[in-house]
Amino acid sequence: MRPALIRIDSADDPLIAPFCKIRERDLVGREGAFIAEGTVVLRMLAAAHAKNGAIRAEKILLLENRLEGVADILAAFPPDVPVYVASGPVLDAIAGFHLHRGVLALGRREEPPGIDDLLNGLTEPTLVVVACGISNHDNIGSIFRNAAAFGADAVLLDDSCCDPLYRKALRVSVGSVLSVPYGRGGTPLALLSALQARGFSVWGLSPRGATDIRAIAPSSRMALVTGTEGEGLPAAVLDRFGSARIPQRPGLDSLNAATATGVALYEIARLQGQI
Repeated sequence: MRPALIRIDSADDPLIAPFCKIRERDLVGREGAFIAEGTVVLRMLAAAHAKNGAIRAEKILLLENRLEGVADILAAFPPDVPVYVASGPVLDAIAGFHLHRGVLALGRREEPPGIDDLLNGLTEPTLVVVACGISNHDNIGSIFRNAAAFGADAVLLDDSCCDPLYRKALRVSVGSVLSVPYGRGGTPLALLSALQARGFSVWGLSPRGATDIRAIAPSSRMALVTGTEGEGLPAAVLDRFGSARIPQRPGLDSLNAATATGVALYEIARLQGQI
């Protein structure tokens, strides 16, 4: 059953206030609210809404000519989730720019589980991605997309990482932020110590890593750690835990953080027999 449709004829309509000027504002931090953009992310939001109560959709706003194209997705939402439709000029005035995708949704995520609860719920074999100091929203989104592609069971973010529910990060992840469990908070050493205490084999990525990524030993519990571009992982991390490098031709210092994570995740997932 498709939710009832509500016509919006003015960008000043208070019903769609959360969608106004989304390029200049961000809902993250306001009790877990976030903006989902595009058909693929809307489908992921519908799946997350149906799977558990931690993530839910509150409102959907569509360009009028996109309605039929997403009818099957809309049918997956409960009928109490309102669906608003608007013309192109009205939708652009609401968003503050030309919204060629024509699909927006307001979602809300409850406070994610603590790191300990998240880790204690994992079963073997398990693969965890740890992001340290990643402040670029494109990289965070791509890391989540890689995590989903190669079967990572969770992503841990230290307290200096940007929020993955930021609109651009969520879009770049093609909705994977809504499907891959994650936890936030703590220093890199605190997160990695918690993993090590649970028997994880911890590998930090670095262009100067001591071990070729193809030579690391397989383990039923593995953690891949990615740092910022430029500075990379702190020396304290690389000195205490295993460090791995991705071989490449000379002349280039390193790969993009998200690209390197994808290459390494492929190799680790292969080692664990998950792909």
